[in-house]
Amino acid sequence: MSTPWSHRFAQRTQTIKSSAIRELLKLTQRPEVISFAGGLPAAELFPVDHFRDACQRVLADHATAALQYGPTEGYLPLREMIVENLRRYGIMASPENVLITSGSQQALDLIAKLLINPGDRILVEAPSYLGALQAFNVFGAEYVTVPIDNDGIRTDLLEGALRSGPKFMYILPNFQNPGGVTMSVERRRELVFLSNKYGVPIIEDDPYGQLRFEGEHLPPLVVLDRDNMRGDSTYQLGNVIYLSTFSKTLAPGLRLGWIVAPPEVIAKLVQLKQGADLHTSTFNQIVAYEVARGGFLEEHIKTIRAVYGERRRVMIKALEEFFPPEVSWTHPQGGLFLWVTLPEGMDCQKLFRAAVEQNVAFVPGDCFYTQEGEGLRNFRLNFSASSPERIREGIRRLSIAVRQQMEELHIVPALV
Repeated sequence: MSTPWSHRFAQRTQTIKSSAIRELLKLTQRPEVISFAGGLPAAELFPVDHFRDACQRVLADHATAALQYGPTEGYLPLREMIVENLRRYGIMASPENVLITSGSQQALDLIAKLLINPGDRILVEAPSYLGALQAFNVFGAEYVTVPIDNDGIRTDLLEGALRSGPKFMYILPNFQNPGGVTMSVERRRELVFLSNKYGVPIIEDDPYGQLRFEGEHLPPLVVLDRDNMRGDSTYQLGNVIYLSTFSKTLAPGLRLGWIVAPPEVIAKLVQLKQGADLHTSTFNQIVAYEVARGGFLEEHIKTIRAVYGERRRVMIKALEEFFPPEVSWTHPQGGLFLWVTLPEGMDCQKLFRAAVEQNVAFVPGDCFYTQEGEGLRNFRLNFSASSPERIREGIRRLSIAVRQQMEELHIVPALV
């Protein structure tokens, strides 16, 4: 419906749509609904006591600084701690390479402001993170897509896509959202090689990298890129911008993420952030530092890994028990999600409506694609936010909706 304001909106708002996940969450707030839709961490694992103590210390010892304006780059001790943690994964940076943002979502928004002109092509995985597509769409991005499989982005299809001249690549190498898959070392090396060959930078989004339940840690793209730059040990010349967050390791309500990039990139991002919010909440940054320092964060992450690993195991076991064999799913080694593929002819949007009638919810797969009609045979399940008992019951309910749709489409379950 047209309103007196609608004709005043900027042209770029014509491409903006509500987050499908945010809209779905509104439908699943009833307590009887078991929701696997949101990418939520387990609220019962939030270190509430540590936050309470940290808030008291901050107000007792640092109140003047915590309640005052702060530097746009972020609280220096927090940036130093991030740098120290990054070194454990081979990422050699300094505080000057780090910008604290109001969550990873602001990081994506700032990068979009910095790099995207209307009509620029961005290379993304298919499927890709919905929040990134939202951020890029505001600035008129167009897309080149490359599919993923169980080893991440299909690098055998990458070179043809790069020849179309994308502005940058947006990649989630670890426990990808929504696919749950992890890019193999071989593909990481090939991706970095092709990035340098064609001069196309990489935005490496790594919100889940520390949440590995099994398997060996794999080198970040930014490390492989540095090694490719003749072993330069500093973060001055790199072709990769690295993003991460405290949302999955401490608490999403902090709204604390960070960007790691070469100095000239950080300098320009600082200018853009000044026009957005001046700086990320000083109080939140100092509290997060007080909570995380002294080795607490590393120990807390071990607890998260153990709990999420068990919940993933319970979900996969329930899928194996209740779902028909025509349905398949990924087996993530970490993170928050797995990705389900339905038989040919099924429709995840219709299945979602049927699932809600069974008081269970997920995110339909088409939300994660740039082209209409893609992903209709897929959906995303979150296993981190529900107890094992609710996971098992939710999968049982969901299997009823799946089998009903298969019967309607005359898809006969195979005998096992």
